[in-house]
Amino acid sequence: MNSSSSPTASAPSHPLAPYGWDEGREAEFAPYAGRGLVPGRVVRVDRGRCDVVTAAGTVRADTEYVVPRDPMKIVCTGDWAALDPDGDPRYVRALLPRRTAFVRSTSSKRSEGQVLAANIDHVVVCVSLAADLDLARIERFLALAWESGAQPVVVLTKGDLVPDPVGQAHLVHDVETTAPGVPVLPVSAVTGDGLDVLAASLADGTSVLLGQSGAGKSTLANALLGEDAMDVQATRDVDGKGRHTTTTRNLLVLPTGGVLIDTPGLRGVGLWDAGGGVGQVFAEIEELAARCRFQDCAHDREPGCAVLAAVDAGDLPVRRLESYRKLLRENQRIVARTDARLRAEIRREWKRRGAEGRAAMEAKRGRWG
Repeated sequence: MNSSSSPTASAPSHPLAPYGWDEGREAEFAPYAGRGLVPGRVVRVDRGRCDVVTAAGTVRADTEYVVPRDPMKIVCTGDWAALDPDGDPRYVRALLPRRTAFVRSTSSKRSEGQVLAANIDHVVVCVSLAADLDLARIERFLALAWESGAQPVVVLTKGDLVPDPVGQAHLVHDVETTAPGVPVLPVSAVTGDGLDVLAASLADGTSVLLGQSGAGKSTLANALLGEDAMDVQATRDVDGKGRHTTTTRNLLVLPTGGVLIDTPGLRGVGLWDAGGGVGQVFAEIEELAARCRFQDCAHDREPGCAVLAAVDAGDLPVRRLESYRKLLRENQRIVARTDARLRAEIRREWKRRGAEGRAAMEAKRGRWG
C-alpha cells in the first residue's frame, strides 16, 4: 500500500486530531456519520475485540461484523473504524480505507500476509548496538518499510553501550551504507542522547516501532512517552536477546506530537509482495542494472553486466549483491504462491533456461565429439 498517509490538513478542533484525524478522514467517514455511527482509532486488538479511542474516550468493541475472508483486512492497530455510538457490547461496523500498512508474510504454509500496523507515516526499525549488526536483516525490514508507503527510519538503540564515538560512527556509517535514503539515528534511552532528534522526527503522524526482541523498543517507547507505559525486561546476558516483553500492538499519543505503535519483538520477517521495496533498498544495484547489456540480466555470469563490473571494481560489496538476490528470490516465491499468472511465467522461464542449458550441452558435446 503506497498511498500517502497524510493527504490533507488535520482538523485541530476535533477531539481525535491528536490521533491523526484530518479532513480527509472526515470526508471518508461522512456516509457512516449519516448512519449514526461514530469514528474512532483502534489502539489495541485482542482476540476478536479491540480498544478504540473515540471523541468520548476509549471503548471496548467487538469486531464480529468486520471479519473478512481476506486476512489482510482483519482489524489492526492503527485502523480508523466506524462503530456503534452506544450499546453493550459495541460493535465495529466498518473500517475506513487504509492509506498505508506494514505487511509481512506469516509463517503459515498458506502464504498469507499479516498487517502489523495500519495508517502509519514512519516505520522505525530498531537495531541494538549491544549486539552484532545484522545488515541483511536491516535490509529486509527496510524493504517492507518502503513497501508499506511510510518513511523508514533506522534507530540504533543502546548507544550508551558503545561509548567510543569513533566506534559508534563506524557502526552508523555501516548502516547508512546499507540504508540509502533512510535517516539513521543513534540514541540512548539511558542518557537521553539522540532522543530529541528522534522525537522531532516522529512528531508529525503515526510511527510504528519494529525490530527483534531485545532491540530496546519498549524502553525507547517509554523514553519517548516520558513514562513507563510499556513493561520492560532486561535482555539475557548470554546472547543479548530479549524476552518478548510486549505481547500486543499498542497505539499511544506522544507528548511531543504524533502517535506511536509499539509491537512485539519479531523473530521472523518474511517479505510480502515487496518487490518495489527491495528495489528501493538496493537502489544503487537497480541503477547499475539499467546499464546492463541485457534487459533480463540476472547479474550472474552474463557478458556486459554492469552490476558484476561494479563488484569487480570494488564499488559494490559482494554482500549487498548476495542480499539483493536472496530477497528478490524470496519475494518472487511468495508472490508466485498467490499469483497464478506469475507462477506460469516463472515455469515458462524455467523451461526456457532448461532448454537453453540442454542446447548448450549438446553443442559442447558436438564440438568435443
